[in-house]
Amino acid sequence: MALELTSSPVADATAQFRKYKNMAEAAIAQVDDDALFATADGESNSIAMVMAHVGGNMKSRWTDFLTSDGEKPWRDRDAEFEQRAVSREDLLAAWEAGWQAAFTSMAVLTDADLASVITIRGEAHTVLQAIGRSVSHCAYHVGQIVWMAKHYKGSEWKTLTMPRKTPPRPQSSS
Repeated sequence: MALELTSSPVADATAQFRKYKNMAEAAIAQVDDDALFATADGESNSIAMVMAHVGGNMKSRWTDFLTSDGEKPWRDRDAEFEQRAVSREDLLAAWEAGWQAAFTSMAVLTDADLASVITIRGEAHTVLQAIGRSVSHCAYHVGQIVWMAKHYKGSEWKTLTMPRKTPPRPQSSS
């Protein structure tokens, strides 16, 4: 899916969020529940743990984005990394709640808000910096989700981006 050509950092970040969310969900849809909750070893996270973390992080960071600290007192970050009995449906609902908090806040932001200052864990950030931090955080974890899903799916993996040995696009002659 091609991104919309824009000069708006808010529109661009929203498009990036949608791209990463869709990529993660396409990977998650390919794995069964055993793979969703599997860990490589005692120190590794499962896809489910990463999903819980991204959902919790997004909900915390983007709820009351302009008016309260991005690390909410109700968030239990450490619990996001614990193996727990949760259904795929409940996990997806928590994941979706985090993303919807981001999309709801992004929908009312304007480029004029970018220089405003917010806090995350008591540290000042411009809105632009906070958006960049959130997009890169999501991209990092979506990469983990995709890598783990691809590992567990093996030869049955359906490529999410450009398949190997795809010929390059012809260069435009403008």
